[in-house]
Amino acid sequence: MQGQVLVLNAGSSSLKFSVFAREQGTALAARYTGQVDGIGKSAKLSIADDKGSRIADQSVQANDHDGAIAAIHDWFAGSGGGGEASFAAVGHRIVHGGTRYTEPVLINDAVMRELAALVPLAPLHQPHNIAAIRAVAATAPKVPQVACFDTAFHRGQPPLAQQFALPRALSAKGIIRYGFHGLSYEYIVSALPRVVPSCARGKIVIAHLGNGASLCAVEQGRSIATTMSFTPVDGLVMGTRSGSLDPGVVLYLLRHEGMDADAVEKLINQQSGLLGVSGVSSDMRELLASSDPHAREAVDLFVYRIARELGSLAAALHGLDAVIFTGGIGEHAAPVRAAVCRATEWLGLTLDAAANEAGGPRLSTADSRVSAWMIPTDENLMIARHTIVTIERQTK
Repeated sequence: MQGQVLVLNAGSSSLKFSVFAREQGTALAARYTGQVDGIGKSAKLSIADDKGSRIADQSVQANDHDGAIAAIHDWFAGSGGGGEASFAAVGHRIVHGGTRYTEPVLINDAVMRELAALVPLAPLHQPHNIAAIRAVAATAPKVPQVACFDTAFHRGQPPLAQQFALPRALSAKGIIRYGFHGLSYEYIVSALPRVVPSCARGKIVIAHLGNGASLCAVEQGRSIATTMSFTPVDGLVMGTRSGSLDPGVVLYLLRHEGMDADAVEKLINQQSGLLGVSGVSSDMRELLASSDPHAREAVDLFVYRIARELGSLAAALHGLDAVIFTGGIGEHAAPVRAAVCRATEWLGLTLDAAANEAGGPRLSTADSRVSAWMIPTDENLMIARHTIVTIERQTK
């Protein structure tokens, strides 16, 4: 497939995108990246070219995702985009694929119905993913669209790793551990032969640390276990999400704190995590710069939970060869990487402090039994690759 691929990552009030191109005889490369922020209020379109230069920064009419898609289309169709409004395909990051979707799929009416049925499993993400698909269909109905799932990478996990200790009738209804951030983990696995060939087929834990955060145990390039489960709120402490929580706490809140299900959902998704513990911010940069002791405690709890879960995943792997840091915090917060590595010394990881401060890619000493690395993730490139392969498969 030749031509441009538009990759979309839709949120409630933002629509992030990248435009990839693959010309004859050339590799797939990002030509533009951008986003529409402030959807529904004061929307703004910003776009950078492949050299990182800002080439668009303007207010747009975008009361919903339809308006955001129209703004992107209009820019590429106008003088700013050099008349390049046509896209050969559109790839979407879809947070939840349930038990059915183990790989990317060409979107049709049946797929849309199934995506809508999964909204209760990812209510903060799935509706916006669906809204972006519908917006593209309204603006460019003949352009093929591909759904790429954050859950798909984990569908090959051992059955025990996916199971809750609930009655089988509930498991049969899909109440299992799904796992998320799969597109990021899949990209890191694809980059290992180039960056860390000695660990490409080994026992590794990838730490995707950002506003959403999770760990994944990988062996032979396959997901073995991960910290997120039925929803993206489980596992590690995150920006505003609580992470792992005793179900009894939820029952207590419902019965004794006068909260209903909506209030609990808001609490564990939007008011907890780093924000809830610190009372200062959900932004790791602000917490690291703060002198507030509660901010320090939030960072310490974030690190503690990572180190504790990392040990659990090493047990699931029956050993550990390497730890890979990625995501916004994993790529840019050297103090957090250092603290996690020091808490993991018992596993045989020895930090090279100077290398860590320099950003790696190797963060551990040459004689460290378990190595540590920083590899930037690129979920959008992964989606673009999947989109092309999926469409080419359909046309054969």
